[in-house]
Amino acid sequence: MQKKMLVLVSLMLVITGLLSACGSKNGGSGDQTFRMNITTEPPTLDVAQAQDQTSFTVLTGLYEGLTRMDKDGNIVPGVAEKWEVSEDGKKFTFHLNKNAKWSNGDPVTAHDFEYSWKRTLDPDLNPPAPYAYQLYYIKNAQNYNIKADNPDHISDPNQLGVKATDDYTLEVELENPTPYFLNITAFFTAYPVHKSAKDNPNWAAEAKDYISNGPFKLASWKHGDTIEMVPNENYDKKDEIKLKSVKFVMLKDPNTELNSYKTGQLDWTGTPTGSIPSEQLAKAITDKNPELNIKGIASTYYYNFNNTKKPFNNAKVRKALSMAINRQAIVDKVTKAGQQPAYGFVSTGIHGVKGEFREEVKDDYFKEDVAEAKKLLAEGLAEEGLSSMPEFSLSFNEGLHKNIAEAIADMWKTNLGITAKLELQEWKVFLKNRQSLNYDVARAGWGADYNDPMTFIDMFTSKGGNNDIGFKNADYDALVKEAYSTNDQQKRVDAMAKAEKILIGDNNAIMPIYYYTSNQLVKPYVKNYVVDYSGNLDYTRISIEK
Repeated sequence: MQKKMLVLVSLMLVITGLLSACGSKNGGSGDQTFRMNITTEPPTLDVAQAQDQTSFTVLTGLYEGLTRMDKDGNIVPGVAEKWEVSEDGKKFTFHLNKNAKWSNGDPVTAHDFEYSWKRTLDPDLNPPAPYAYQLYYIKNAQNYNIKADNPDHISDPNQLGVKATDDYTLEVELENPTPYFLNITAFFTAYPVHKSAKDNPNWAAEAKDYISNGPFKLASWKHGDTIEMVPNENYDKKDEIKLKSVKFVMLKDPNTELNSYKTGQLDWTGTPTGSIPSEQLAKAITDKNPELNIKGIASTYYYNFNNTKKPFNNAKVRKALSMAINRQAIVDKVTKAGQQPAYGFVSTGIHGVKGEFREEVKDDYFKEDVAEAKKLLAEGLAEEGLSSMPEFSLSFNEGLHKNIAEAIADMWKTNLGITAKLELQEWKVFLKNRQSLNYDVARAGWGADYNDPMTFIDMFTSKGGNNDIGFKNADYDALVKEAYSTNDQQKRVDAMAKAEKILIGDNNAIMPIYYYTSNQLVKPYVKNYVVDYSGNLDYTRISIEK
């Protein structure tokens, strides 16, 4: 869900901005308005380009896929009212609800899904879709999407295994049996796109041009300030929608966000798109505040190393930096929300064979050891022709990331005698710099898009759209391909475990720090919200009950 990359953000904003944006307090059950902070401008509301938690949170209310997830995490009909799966598990036939309509009244058809998926996979889409690989399960999708240095490239989109056989029937052929494919059809990248996008390249830039098919539609989008959504009167399940308005504000300072919650200007504060100041969060835990919700979620907080840039191209240097920090101290003294130190990439809460992957495959790829870290750093630098570690940048976006970066930079200074220059960057700029490998070390977070280890593992294939560390390893790619090609869960997990060992144990290509918790304060009158296993918020069925 980069995916969806989880956002905890902050930069000072005067509280008067919030007061003017939000208006008065909720007036009770008659005022069905839900208000929360998304901290920053969503980088995009184009489903082919979205890859971050802010964008995903807004898109949750605007779209519906072929399937959706209910409050218990089960796959239920979305636009598709029913479907059949072939005996070999490689062909899905979806039958669409003929009452499904776009916010402008047009019918939602199978052609809209075919167009959207082919658009996302289009190798000439500019910029390329970072989540295109999420559709590689479809027959010929990878060889169509990857053009450069691909002798097997397919130029004809009609060879893709997705076809609208009529207005309300979509046939999908897969490369291999994929038990979780229905979960993919509920994910953001698999949403439909209205045909008007063909003639308007800026269709996703302003509220007036935006046509969506979900429970809500865009009423206003004041860039850098607020987004307001109202119910889509053409939504076929509109009787399930109780809210009359969803209002998102963009407050960069966690203290401002919390104060706004306390004074009744917000109904929700904290994750997935905001943050509670760590001291206040710790107090809420100690005081057993009944409005506080905390639970472990399937997401990992880590640092990216630019594997293409000297000296971070050296595995010993990367491993030294990873071994020289104290993760328990970070979660105990900085984040303070019950996070669990991480030594792998696949998070807790993800299915394995019979239980959790993290129980079956231990994340013991390395241990924190300052003496060994010093030795490895010296060896790695010597291999790169350096006598000492040059000053380097550690970049991060707004929020509690600054506190974490300060703590880690101090540990590196104390334990290794090296200096990291801290660089705070605006969210959209930060994402662009990561994608273009314009950084040394950068903070990152990854939440599960579906409940399988592959949602983490295939991210770092050589040509993966979200591989923003420059990591390339043929053995890793082969293991991912092996896991793709079998329906045997034990074989799949074994292959993914070997891949994770290559990523973390052998190469320390990234630096895992902790497995996330979801934490938020929620007004008691907010009912029927869902925070799923990966920390995503479904607010579409909320009701305000005072």
